Amino acid sequence: MLVVRRIRVHYRLQAPKDQWETAERVHGFHAPFCPMYLSVKAAIDITTELELVEPE
Repeated sequence: MLVVRRIRVHYRLQAPKDQWETAERVHGFHAPFCPMYLSVKAAIDITTELELVEPE
């Protein structure tokens, strides 16, 4: 039987440097607006990290 106890999400966002501050701010509060997070937050530990890279 598979039991999921935690989920780790790694976002890799390609954005111009002048938008990084906004992306970091939004990443800091997006979870309470995510339907999936709201559905499982009581039973599963969810963590996220944001990696920002400049467009190629």
